[in-house]
Amino acid sequence: MNKTKIKNIYFLRILRIFFVLSGIFLLTVVIIAFTTLPYWGIHWLGTSKSKIKAEPQTIILMGGAGMPSESNLIRAWYTGNAAKSFPDASVVIAMPGNLSDSTSTPQLMKKELILRGVSTQNIRFENEGTNTRSQALNCQKLLGTSQPILLVTSPDHMRRAVLSFSKAGFEKVNALPAFENATEADLTFSDDALGGKKTVAPDVGESIQVRYQVWNHLKYEITFAREIAALAYYKIRGWI
Repeated sequence: MNKTKIKNIYFLRILRIFFVLSGIFLLTVVIIAFTTLPYWGIHWLGTSKSKIKAEPQTIILMGGAGMPSESNLIRAWYTGNAAKSFPDASVVIAMPGNLSDSTSTPQLMKKELILRGVSTQNIRFENEGTNTRSQALNCQKLLGTSQPILLVTSPDHMRRAVLSFSKAGFEKVNALPAFENATEADLTFSDDALGGKKTVAPDVGESIQVRYQVWNHLKYEITFAREIAALAYYKIRGWI
């Protein structure tokens, strides 16, 4: 048997092992999506460090994507409510961008907060930080470390945010995770009652799990894996 044939055999074996392991991995991911584990993973990231122990002097809105975006709008909604609960607190928008541009993301976030009742005089910016670590350090320079703060960010980002601000020296870090709320409406329906073609495809109108939950859980799995990797990197770098 020549060397080329031996190499081909080894390559095919490696390729077969790769596909088998990939199949097992994908099957495991799908099976987990049918359980509540992905939800509880995100819930843990959002709540494990989320406590309000003291009235904050400053509410820090951690920026997400652009504006408008799902992440920034829901965080602004929670920040607006927090500002009403703590009317003496100022608000810092931690989002990089050009403040001289009225259409920049931080300026649009400010306008959103004003729409939600936050006084323009109470809003400041931290517009230089481009990751959680740099935002924490910049806020430390802006605010000092002794005053109690309230972080508002997405649930998956909350644990890393709290640990980063604590590592930057903040002594009293409170947290408010911006969880989505599920609709209270009954979204089930009868497939046949809606007409259309008769088909061998199974009816899904009565299964919220198949229509929504499984797909959301698949996204949660990716988000959780990404955040665990980020937490590991921050830990290795000594940022948390």
